Amino acid sequence: MRSLNDINELREFQSLDLIAQQVVEGFITGLHKSPFHGFSVEFAEHRLYNAGESVRNIDWKLYARTDKLFSKRYEEETNLRCQLVIDCSPSMYFPGPSAETGPVRNKLGFSVYCAAALIQLLRKQRDAFGLSLFSDRITLHTGTRATTSHQKLLYFELDKLLQSQPEAEGSAIASAIHEIAEKVHKRSLVVVFTDMMESYRKEEELFAALQHLKHNKHEVVLFHVHDARLEMEFDYDNRPYIFVDVESGQEVKAFPHEVKQSYRRAMDHFRKEMKLRCGGYGIDLVEADINAGFYPVLYAYLVKRNRMT
Repeated sequence: MRSLNDINELREFQSLDLIAQQVVEGFITGLHKSPFHGFSVEFAEHRLYNAGESVRNIDWKLYARTDKLFSKRYEEETNLRCQLVIDCSPSMYFPGPSAETGPVRNKLGFSVYCAAALIQLLRKQRDAFGLSLFSDRITLHTGTRATTSHQKLLYFELDKLLQSQPEAEGSAIASAIHEIAEKVHKRSLVVVFTDMMESYRKEEELFAALQHLKHNKHEVVLFHVHDARLEMEFDYDNRPYIFVDVESGQEVKAFPHEVKQSYRRAMDHFRKEMKLRCGGYGIDLVEADINAGFYPVLYAYLVKRNRMT
């Protein structure tokens, strides 16, 4: 089975489930070959029996072989609850489809495939997972479960998202996170995929919402999803462009070289400010370049999970 890391390799595959399996298997194989092979990426089907527990789940056949008491681990047993949150606002559909990239290679598609791979990894670790989608409002919110049927339901919703077109006129990340903080009742790891475009010059609103999650005892990983070449480096051909704000529809005509320096300076300041603020609030901010592949996202999640156990 060929491992997958790059979103550009996905055109020939149809099944989100199969893609997620291949991404995770390739990632785990790479971990085993790397200095990080000590990470726990799978859990045994059994756990040591604790005195006082019901003997109903003891594996007596295993006891006969090992002379030790082990309980069978079941689907409802979970080690971690993880709520995956995806920003579905119009800016997440950048860059748009082209003959070179096809319809998938945008920030939303990247986030969907990362979420699908994380769900696969969570299942392997017997962790529970839920999904929240938002644009100008929350469009989907599920509870966290660790069952195969729940995994299939989330893959169905993610697959629909891959086929979708932008419908909202903007984003409301702060209000969505406030609402999610109220909906997620048990202590969880909340993983957010967003380009934070709506948060530019609205950092106070975003961090008030993230503080709400932290106040409710949740751990937070914020994946800043972006196309580094186009959105950070502003690497465009030196010819006239019409830049369109997909959230407001506002258009700006410009030669890239005329605005590149000031644009990059503003983006660098924004990223540094976000990094400092996240560090101060105990939030893991991870730069997720859609051209860098899925493995950096899975690795960042695994580092966080291992710190929590």
